[in-house]
Amino acid sequence: MFLVDWLYGILTSLGFSQKKAKILFLGLDNTGKTTLLRMLKDKRLAQHEPTLYPTSEELNIGTITFKAFDLGGHQIARRVWRDYYAQVDAVVYLVDATDTDRFPESKRELDALLSDESLANVPFLVLGNKIDILKAASEEELKYHVGLSNFTTGKGKVNVKDSNIRPIEVFMCSIVRRMGYGEGFKWLSQYIK
Repeated sequence: MFLVDWLYGILTSLGFSQKKAKILFLGLDNTGKTTLLRMLKDKRLAQHEPTLYPTSEELNIGTITFKAFDLGGHQIARRVWRDYYAQVDAVVYLVDATDTDRFPESKRELDALLSDESLANVPFLVLGNKIDILKAASEEELKYHVGLSNFTTGKGKVNVKDSNIRPIEVFMCSIVRRMGYGEGFKWLSQYIK
């Protein structure tokens, strides 16, 4: 904890202030949304029951305090996603990279989110989860199947202030192996205002 406090003090003295953000964790059921939220919250891996009701957690990552909402991914839960779009700063959309049979369904949901006017300027971090499993799709395969092959903005810093570009990028990850999602959140944090 001392190191976190020290780092926060350094960042604050350099002019970085604590930002607050509202982030939605979305995706089909069984993609790892709750597992990721719990991993970010308390760094512990655990088996979770399917999310039946929306839940929220406050997370501190670097100089950003996130109010993260896990809304569930089963069909009934997807009906309430829209109720949470107001004043959202980012969307983290998870895809099970091993469940190729559900890629079309995941694409439909992602397309609906990306075409919703109330999310028009919201950055999207798409996480292809479960890459620790041998049959997981590659990043290029996942991008193709969810319709993002030619629509991602790049993993570096993209100046979107003077353009009509929505930041969107795919990062492959394994929540259980604690890899890949950190780079995704680092990328996303540059677009939190």
